[in-house]
Amino acid sequence: MSLNSFWFTTIVVLWVGYFILEGFDFGVGILLKVVAKNQAERRAVLTTLGPVWDGNEVWLLVAGGATFAAFPEWYATLFSGFYLPLFLILVSLIVRGVSFEYRSKYGKAQWRNRWDNAIIVSSFLPALLWGVAFANIIEGVPLKKTSGGVIEYAGGFFNLLNPYALLGGVTTTLLFVSHGAFFLALKTEGEIRNRANAIGQKAGLATAVAALAFFGWTAASVNHRGWVLLGAAVAVVFWLAALGANFKGREGYAFLFSALTTGFTVITLFATLYPNVMPSSLLADSSLNIFNASSTHYTLKVMTYVACFLTPVVLIYQGWTYWIFRKRINPNQITSADSGVLDTVH
Repeated sequence: MSLNSFWFTTIVVLWVGYFILEGFDFGVGILLKVVAKNQAERRAVLTTLGPVWDGNEVWLLVAGGATFAAFPEWYATLFSGFYLPLFLILVSLIVRGVSFEYRSKYGKAQWRNRWDNAIIVSSFLPALLWGVAFANIIEGVPLKKTSGGVIEYAGGFFNLLNPYALLGGVTTTLLFVSHGAFFLALKTEGEIRNRANAIGQKAGLATAVAALAFFGWTAASVNHRGWVLLGAAVAVVFWLAALGANFKGREGYAFLFSALTTGFTVITLFATLYPNVMPSSLLADSSLNIFNASSTHYTLKVMTYVACFLTPVVLIYQGWTYWIFRKRINPNQITSADSGVLDTVH
C-alpha cells in the first residue's frame, strides 16, 4: 500500500470514529426534550454525555488536521467550496459546547430551557449538514482547472442543496437520532430508558426507509456500483440486528450493531470515491484524487511515524474514559434538581 492510500484509509478510519461517537452525541442532543420530561431527567440525559462529548469532537479535529497535512489540495477545495455549511457546523459545535456548560450557571427554568433549545438546534444542524456535505462529495461537485492548473470549486451554496444531498442529510439525521436513542437506552434507567427504546424502534424504521432510498440513488449515480450494493447489504443486516436487539431490550447489542451500521456506511461511501477524494461533475480531469491532492512523500512519511506512535495512546485513553463512566444513569440519582448547584454535565 502506498503512503497516499495509507493516509486515505487513515482519514476514513477517523471519520468512522467521528460519526460513530459524535453520531450518538448528536442524537442524544436532538432527543433531549423528547425523552426527558423534567429537569431531573434532562440532567440525567446530559450526564450520559458529560464525560465524553468533548472527547468525541477530537476525532473531527484530527480528521481535519490529517486532511490538511496529507491532502492539502483536498482540504483547501473542500473548505472553500463548502465554506458556508462547514461554517454553520463549526458555529453549531461552539454553541453546543457553550450550552452544555452555561445551562447550569443560573437556576431559573427559563434560562435552562433556552440553553436546552440551543443544544437541540446545535445538534440537529451538524447531523443534517454532514449528510448534505458528504452526499455532495459522493455525487461530485463542479470543479474546474484554472489557467494556472489549480483545481477550484466553481459552484455556489445552493448547488449543494440538491435533492440527493438533502436526502443524504435526512438519512444521517435519522441515523444519528436512532443511534442516540440506542445509546440512551443503554445508559439510563426508568422512563428515559423506556422512551428511548420506543423512539429507537420508530426512528430506526424511518432510518431504514431513508437509507434504502439513499443507497439506491447512490448506486444509480456512481461508477463503483458494486461497493454500494455490497455496503448496503451489510448495512441492512447490521441495522436489522440493531432493531431486533432493541425490540428484545438488549440495548448493548442494539448500540453495537447501530455503531457497526454507521461505520460500515462511512466506509462504503469512501470506497465509492477511491482513488478520488473530490470527483468533479464537470470534467473527469478536474477531479481531485489521492495523488494530485497529496503532500510530498517525505511529509506523508513523517506523519506516518507520528500517527503510529500517538494513535494507540489516544485510543487507550478514550477507551478508558468510556469504561470508567460505563454505569447507567437514573434520574432519581439527580438531587437538588432546581437548585442549579449540581446541575452540570461533568
